[in-house]
Amino acid sequence: MQKYSVNQHLIETILAWVKSGEIAIPEIQRPFVWDSSKVRDLMDSLYQGYPVGYVIAWRNPNIKLKDGSLSEGKKVLIDGQQRITALTAAILGQYVINKTYQRVKIKIAFNPIEERFEVQNPAILKDKVWLHDISETINGDLFEIADNYFEINPDVDKKHVRSAFSNLINIPKKQIGLIELSPDLDIETVTEIFIRINSKGVVLSQADFAMSKIAADTENGGNKLRKTIDYFCHLAIAPDFYKHIVDNDKEFTKSDLFQKIQWLKTDNEDLYDPDYNDLIRVAFTSQFNRGKLSDLVSLLSGRNFETRTFEEEIVQRSFITLKKGVNNFINETNFKRFLMIVKSAGFISPKLIRSKNAINFAYIVYLKLKELGVNSVAIESYIRRWLVYSILTGRYSGSPESSFDFDIKQISQKPFDEYLREKEEGELSNAFWNASLPQSLDTSVASSPYFHVFLAAQVKANDKGFLSKDILISDLISLRGDIHHLFPKDYLKKHGLDRSKYNQIANYVYMQSEINIKVGSKSPNDYFELIKTQIQDDKRQVSGLLTEQELIDNLKMNCVPTELMEMGINDYQNFLTLRRKLMATKMKEYYFSL
Repeated sequence: MQKYSVNQHLIETILAWVKSGEIAIPEIQRPFVWDSSKVRDLMDSLYQGYPVGYVIAWRNPNIKLKDGSLSEGKKVLIDGQQRITALTAAILGQYVINKTYQRVKIKIAFNPIEERFEVQNPAILKDKVWLHDISETINGDLFEIADNYFEINPDVDKKHVRSAFSNLINIPKKQIGLIELSPDLDIETVTEIFIRINSKGVVLSQADFAMSKIAADTENGGNKLRKTIDYFCHLAIAPDFYKHIVDNDKEFTKSDLFQKIQWLKTDNEDLYDPDYNDLIRVAFTSQFNRGKLSDLVSLLSGRNFETRTFEEEIVQRSFITLKKGVNNFINETNFKRFLMIVKSAGFISPKLIRSKNAINFAYIVYLKLKELGVNSVAIESYIRRWLVYSILTGRYSGSPESSFDFDIKQISQKPFDEYLREKEEGELSNAFWNASLPQSLDTSVASSPYFHVFLAAQVKANDKGFLSKDILISDLISLRGDIHHLFPKDYLKKHGLDRSKYNQIANYVYMQSEINIKVGSKSPNDYFELIKTQIQDDKRQVSGLLTEQELIDNLKMNCVPTELMEMGINDYQNFLTLRRKLMATKMKEYYFSL
């Protein structure tokens, strides 16, 4: 079966399709990221007759309307947006949305004597040999423009200039290739075609397709919904971007959707800064009880999964449902309460959450359980445990979409506590805590999810830093404290151990830098001798700990075996084994306390 057609079209034809909506370029599917010099170079390539590549469009399926008639689908541009936007800016003189979401014009100047293009600048505006804006020339009266040019430049070679003018205004007559993908292709096939055709090897995610579908559907308010998603994600990272929206998108600021994201202008929380992929995934899964974004694209196209036809009513219903999901996601109360629950589990910093998919699904669970009317106290416990469970088991690290799809369907069909208990019994048995988890802690990767859960457990327990009297682990994490080695790194290196041996999770603790400096490169039995002396002499030589009980308590909360106080180089491997077991035990007690 032919999956696509390839045709050459005049640039003016492509631009006419864009103006009429036959080709849909979502307003802010992607901001225009080309700098002006790339637009200039594109114009020069077209002027010189050089090829400028293909653009790829995927025709929407024909949709059955309520009266039974068919509405022919538009072409949605999925590759080549920057080039087409550059053409509309330079040739038609239209505004573009730049990287800071401002509406700007890109004006390209042309020197017909040198046949050279340049980005308009103050010097060019003062130079009479330049045409200051090629869009005015291409769309204007050529005879009048030529007469005016010769009047202020009487000494030029008129034949040469007329030829240059002719070549310039014929740029829209140049051809560009359009690859049109069949409407009955599924997203996976379209993605594969895109990757194979795109020489830069750019990966187009299914979220990109979903965003294109959303933004292109102005009849169902998709363009505003797409803006809401984009602006929310931008504001979550940079609250001062609020002023850009107010200054440059007056129409959107009048919408109810804008009112719902205004709270971000004073929000500086960075624990969870979702991108559009995260937001659309959570909104979709929580409302549609499906985990595969390809299904969202199909539903927004009006697909009836039973009859395999496309219907307008399904499009309208899908947009209403998706908008509800987006509203739930961006709701200030929902978002802040969810983050409070995450923090209450000890995850107080984004550096403790390496899996975006784990926190995404935890938010899905929160929104779903809230919608189902589950008791708020129970929701808090469920969210904490599901988040930690999914991090410990790497549940969403392999095939997240399949896991999302499976989990949301289970949650929709049975009580959540029943499903959670099934997962715990199957994957968090005693064998996991006593054998599998200690083995997983045998790694040198400081960003390991297991180590992050251990640190969250310490935060939850209000543990103090190693050898600290008052400074909490939470303070050291939040205020950029440092991870140091219980067996000092230089000490182990001096005895011939390589990086993978001395950089072991079981050898890591959060420790105040000033304490670490006093420990230096001494062996544990040597630096603990100093600590014992300070306790005997009532002097603070290494830390603020002044009683033996304080020392024992500090070792216990940091899961440091007391045997460390007598250890030297020959005891290192035994120490690692002992500490891994203590860490795993603490994590087990932590999990079941959630």
